[in-house]
Amino acid sequence: MPRRYYDDLFSFVTIAREGSFTRAAAQLGVSQSALSQSMKALEQRMGLRLLARNTRSIATTDVGDRLLAMLGPRFADIEAEVAELQSQQQRPAGTIRINTFDFVAEYILWPRLEAVIEQFPEITVEVCTDYALTDIVASRFDIGVRLGPAVEQDMIAVALQPEQRMVIVGAPTYFADNPAPTTPDDLARHQAANLRLPTRGAIYAWELARGDEEIDVRVPGRLVFDTLYQIRRAVRRGYGLGFLPIEMVASDIETGVLQTTLDDWAPSWPGHYLYYPSRRQSSRALHTVVDGLRYRAARDDAS
Repeated sequence: MPRRYYDDLFSFVTIAREGSFTRAAAQLGVSQSALSQSMKALEQRMGLRLLARNTRSIATTDVGDRLLAMLGPRFADIEAEVAELQSQQQRPAGTIRINTFDFVAEYILWPRLEAVIEQFPEITVEVCTDYALTDIVASRFDIGVRLGPAVEQDMIAVALQPEQRMVIVGAPTYFADNPAPTTPDDLARHQAANLRLPTRGAIYAWELARGDEEIDVRVPGRLVFDTLYQIRRAVRRGYGLGFLPIEMVASDIETGVLQTTLDDWAPSWPGHYLYYPSRRQSSRALHTVVDGLRYRAARDDAS
């Protein structure tokens, strides 16, 4: 295949991703008219219509979509390999984008990220927090976080913590007016600050466990939030019970700001894992960040 053919295919991928001849031309360092002529020539050689053009926008055709799905990852692999070869003679550099939960960002990632960015000033880290199961590839994140090691195909999972323990907590002022529950059934007579998960479209049911017995409990409440931090704030003020990670409320429990209840029903789950596409594993900056974030028993258990 002539070299020009490869150049035109790469140009097609760039146009498809940018959705604009103007932006693609600027990225490729060619004129817009030259890029347009190259695409017309490519479509003629292939005998296929790859792009649908109008006066306002550009979109890929069905055939163009198939070609993009085939070529995009291959060009990305080539770029990643070339970048790795170049970076072998350089310090890790570049931007790493992480999609995670606010709790994980605060209690797990940040203490470790601080050491990474101090040691490697050429690395930039962007942290985006939400509770949706974001597609990190489609949203152009380098790293995502999930609870448990099960991730999508072609992803690599790395442990961030050994396990995650959840506890039911309330403020002393709340328990002064509401006797602590002695069984999960008693929770029906209590109030809670609840969490709504965008992935489920409903209020999260507390997943309690004792030994081999597991039950899901929906606790009534007048407050529903979309972050754990809002729940903790409401629970501290005595507006009800909360179901929160032990790391998040450990200091409140120690100082008496919050008290636990139904401790024998507090479940432990597989901890949080970071994950990233296997085809991106050769990025030196990514490898540096992942290595800095991974769970190490001696370090993390002592902190």
